[in-house]
Amino acid sequence: MTDSSTQPIVDPGVRERHDLAPCASRIEGVLVLPLTRHGDERGGFTETYRTEWFDGPAMVQGNRSDSAAGTIRGLHFHRKQADYWLCLKGTLLVALHDTRTNSPSAGVTQGIVLTGDTTTGIYIPPGVAHGFGALEDSTLTYLVDNYYDGADEFGVRWDDPEVAMDWGIEHPILSGRDAECPTLADVRAAGELPA
Repeated sequence: MTDSSTQPIVDPGVRERHDLAPCASRIEGVLVLPLTRHGDERGGFTETYRTEWFDGPAMVQGNRSDSAAGTIRGLHFHRKQADYWLCLKGTLLVALHDTRTNSPSAGVTQGIVLTGDTTTGIYIPPGVAHGFGALEDSTLTYLVDNYYDGADEFGVRWDDPEVAMDWGIEHPILSGRDAECPTLADVRAAGELPA
């Protein structure tokens, strides 16, 4: 904890800083962003989003998802929408799978743990299937660069053996939609995988 008499909650340069350096991801275009938390005895402040952090369109819509422990949401993907995720509370196991047929990381699955106690964001480009398992009661907030479009909503089974994600949840709570998602093989056969 810093001494509030000598250290402001936000350092004076935070508004000018543009040097956010994403961490490596196994999936092309996915950015794992270590955010800086500034804190003192009053609490903390974290800058969570800047338009210049990402190539492409600016985020236009924000959403919040509250999930009970044991919930799995996803996997979903979009052809025309990127997401930017932050965990506000709890612990989430984020599952990512590259469905893009022309991507250098096509077919790669990656799990990333987000918690409300860490300051990490994840940028998910179009074509990367995404979902999460709530390992405890959790809140996710996410920004998207397109308004909701049902025609751009696609899903893949959470337990697809081709995705091979170990969720660590034995009896997940699923929505009807997620329970009925097709396998990757079915999505591929229907010609719905993005290039």
